[in-house]
Amino acid sequence: MTVSAGISPLAAHPLWVAAAAGAGNPLGASFWLSSLGAFGVFLVLFAETGLLIGFFLPGDSLLFTSGLFCTTSATATVHLSLPMVLLAAVAGALSGAQVGFMLGRRGGAALVARVRNWHLHAGLERADVLFARYGYAKAIVLARFIPVVRTVLNPLAGILAVPTRTFTLWQIAGGLVWSIGVTLAGYVLGSSIPGIDQYLLPVIALIVIVSVIPVGLELWRARKTRGGRGAPNAGDEQATTINREPR
Repeated sequence: MTVSAGISPLAAHPLWVAAAAGAGNPLGASFWLSSLGAFGVFLVLFAETGLLIGFFLPGDSLLFTSGLFCTTSATATVHLSLPMVLLAAVAGALSGAQVGFMLGRRGGAALVARVRNWHLHAGLERADVLFARYGYAKAIVLARFIPVVRTVLNPLAGILAVPTRTFTLWQIAGGLVWSIGVTLAGYVLGSSIPGIDQYLLPVIALIVIVSVIPVGLELWRARKTRGGRGAPNAGDEQATTINREPR
């Protein structure tokens, strides 16, 4: 990351204006990229995928925005190296998920029981639906693209004693597709569409909305299924939790 000193025409660059607007907001991607660069990518992805407290961090928008920042001039106020961003993204996504899994296996049930945040509990329910509906492999990959769910599914997999080899294989596959794919999407869009940086905030908002669509679809399908079967009793809920694909 390159930071120019003093006042210059570069300060008026749309990307820098967006970064400055979110400079004090840790919920915004620009806060991390403008202050920590590629290391911010690693830190956010590690926390979001490995620690329950990181559920609020901007994973999707951070990856996409970092790709856009890689298309700026090397002399721009904020410029990131694409290879460094990709390396940081992959390292943060993969190591974070594995740490989350191990934390879940070693004491996640007790930790989750103490969590009072409704966002996390809603994410746990959605992750449980993914496991029950798709099995281990598909659920682990799909969770990468669903905010909050990608935070809670990793420790949930540990709690449910998903085989370490199975989890590791599929979290690597999903992590690579997610981290590299979203970053390159931002890079390609920034490189191919002149002036796309002027619409950085609306584009990020669109990405956030799109990333929430899978959650909405799963909730709608789950409610439709429950509505068709009637209210589940305790035995039904236990069966839903226990019946997984063979380990």
